[in-house]
Amino acid sequence: MHMGRVHRRALGAALATVLIAAAIAPVLAAAPKPAEAQKGPAAPVDLNTATPDALQAIPGIGEVIAERIVKWREANGPFHQVDDLMKVQGIGEKLLEKLRPYVRVGKS
Repeated sequence: MHMGRVHRRALGAALATVLIAAAIAPVLAAAPKPAEAQKGPAAPVDLNTATPDALQAIPGIGEVIAERIVKWREANGPFHQVDDLMKVQGIGEKLLEKLRPYVRVGKS
């Protein structure tokens, strides 16, 4: 009879493990891989012509920052250098350095 309890406990533990694995598998499959998370646009994006969608392709820029960049450009004219991004609310030195490889300033 004692062996029956041990087997039930082992079966219960195994069942719990399977249920947990089944619950987290879809979450793990949908999570971005490290290489995907760092992948950016094939070529640097021109800050003076980029659409919000093009800006959102850059790692570190979401919908809100993309809209702020476009609105800043519409209100203030073209960017003269990449460092002008610091004038956009929400972009500080740390984010600017992260964005630098993915952006450029074309002729205005």
